Amino acid sequence: MKLDITKSGGFDAVARSDARVLILGTLPGGNSLQRGEYYAQPRNAFWPIMNELVGASPSLSYADRTLRLVEKGIALWDVCLAGNRAGSLDSAIQLSSVVPNDFNAFLDIHTGIRLICFNGVTAAEIFRRKVLASLPAAARLVRREVLPSSSPANTSMTLEQKLRCWRLVSLALTLSFFAC
Repeated sequence: MKLDITKSGGFDAVARSDARVLILGTLPGGNSLQRGEYYAQPRNAFWPIMNELVGASPSLSYADRTLRLVEKGIALWDVCLAGNRAGSLDSAIQLSSVVPNDFNAFLDIHTGIRLICFNGVTAAEIFRRKVLASLPAAARLVRREVLPSSSPANTSMTLEQKLRCWRLVSLALTLSFFAC
């Protein structure tokens, strides 16, 4: 059986210049590409988690949800600008095909980023392998945390368990030691 491998392109970052926390996924899945929205898969836990953290309810329009994020100091982006994969699972991304986003330019503009959170292990691994070495020394020192994937494919944790881990995002926004 031949796999349908498609070249996927990412979205622009959702961010203001005063962002303090950067949340990174891998690459938009099929539903997201179709709708032009981050985390558009209805069973993805990202927006329910963001609702609990910053009031970005899935019932709001996409524009209002993303506005809630940026007003709270959260930037949203993907590690990959483009890459090949069969389907929407992160595990199907072909690492050799990945073109990373320009994190040097992003971090030059968003100098207040104090925490980078990865939405799952694959985002963190691609960042480590494709981005980290190209960053200036100061950018490599920004704290990085791997959070449980919000994907519906991550069935090892309940929404409540994921939310407990993701609370680090709101904690980082309120604690002064992230602002130094």
